[in-house]
Amino acid sequence: MRILMMAWRDIKNPEHGGAEIATHENMKRWIKVGHECTLLSAEYSGCLNEEIIDGYKVVRKGGRLGVYYQAYKYYKKNKDNFDLVIDQVNTIPFFTPLYVKDKKLFSLFHQLCREIWFYERVFPIALIGYVSEYFYLKLYKNIPAIVVSNSTKKDLTKRGFKNISIVSEGINFNPLNKPKKKEKNSLIYVGRLKKSKRVHHIIKSLNIVKEKIPNVKLYIVGDGEEKYKKYLIKLMKKYNLESNIKFTGYLDFDKRNELMSKSEAILVASVKEGWGLIVTEANAMSTPAIVYNVDGLRDAVKNNSTGLIIEPSPNHLSESIIGYLRNNGLKTKLSKNALEDSRGYNWDKSAEESLKVIENA
Repeated sequence: MRILMMAWRDIKNPEHGGAEIATHENMKRWIKVGHECTLLSAEYSGCLNEEIIDGYKVVRKGGRLGVYYQAYKYYKKNKDNFDLVIDQVNTIPFFTPLYVKDKKLFSLFHQLCREIWFYERVFPIALIGYVSEYFYLKLYKNIPAIVVSNSTKKDLTKRGFKNISIVSEGINFNPLNKPKKKEKNSLIYVGRLKKSKRVHHIIKSLNIVKEKIPNVKLYIVGDGEEKYKKYLIKLMKKYNLESNIKFTGYLDFDKRNELMSKSEAILVASVKEGWGLIVTEANAMSTPAIVYNVDGLRDAVKNNSTGLIIEPSPNHLSESIIGYLRNNGLKTKLSKNALEDSRGYNWDKSAEESLKVIENA
C-alpha cells in the first residue's frame, strides 16, 4: 500500500513532540512490512526539502501555515502515487475531505484543541480558533478516525463521529528491570515550556510544598517559548525558590531518562493531552506521575495505582505532592506498579494496531 500522511511537523522539527514521535515510530514500522510511506510536513529553518528517514520519505513544503495549501497542491500533482491518505489533525486540519475523493482517507487525532486556544493565542484569535473547530469537525465526522486515547474518542463521539479506532501509544526504549533508587523529595517536569502545559501551576504549588518540605527539589527539563520561560523564572524568584528549582534546558534522551529515573514523581499539569506520552516514559523509569484530571492524562495514569490524578489547581497539586512525598509505602507501590504497567506499551504493538485499522478499511 502507498500511504501519504499529512502532518504539520516531522520528527526532525525542533518543536517536535509526542505526536511526531508516534508518527515516526509507526511509519518506520509500516515500511518494514512492505508499505511505501511518505510524510508531507512543514519546512523549518535549515531543513532539507526531501529526505529519507528510517525508510520513509519526508517531503517538506511551506511554513507553519503555508503547509496546508502546499499539501493540497502536492496531493493534486501526485495523487496517482498513493492509495491511502492520512490527515493528521493537530490544531488546524488539512481539509482533505474537500479534495481527496478517490482514495481511502483517514483522519488522525491526538487531541482536540478546544480550550488550549485560550492559553496559546490572544483574543479574538483564540475565540475564532475555538469556534472554528466546531465547524471543521463536521467535514470529518464521516471519515474513519484514528485516536490515541478514550478521551479523544469521547470528544469526537460527542461531535457525531461514528467510525473511531483507538491505537495505543508506545515507548521506544526498554523499561528498567527494577525500580531505581530515588533522590529524596525530588520532582521533575519534562516537556515544552508553553502556557497550555501550566508549568506555572507547578511552580506555585512548590511554593506551598516548601513550607512543609523545605528541601523539595524540582527539575524543569525542556525549552520553549522565551516569553513564558522568563515568566517562569520570574515566578521562581518571586517565591524565593532558586535553591529548589533547576531549569536544565533541553537534555538528550539518555540524560533526560537518567534524571527521570532518579526523581520521585513527574508532574504534568497540562490543560489537555492526547495521551501524555511523557507519563508512560517516566513510568518506564519507575517514576510515577501526579497529573491533572484532564483529557489524555486520565487515560495515561491509573489513579492510586501507577500515579495520582487530581483536580486542576496549584492547591490540590501541593497537597498531593506533600502527601505523596511523606508516604513511603505509597511511593514504593506506585513506583513498582508504574514500571510494570509501562511494559505493556511499545511501538511494535501500536504499529500493528494502526495497520490493522487502515488495511481492513
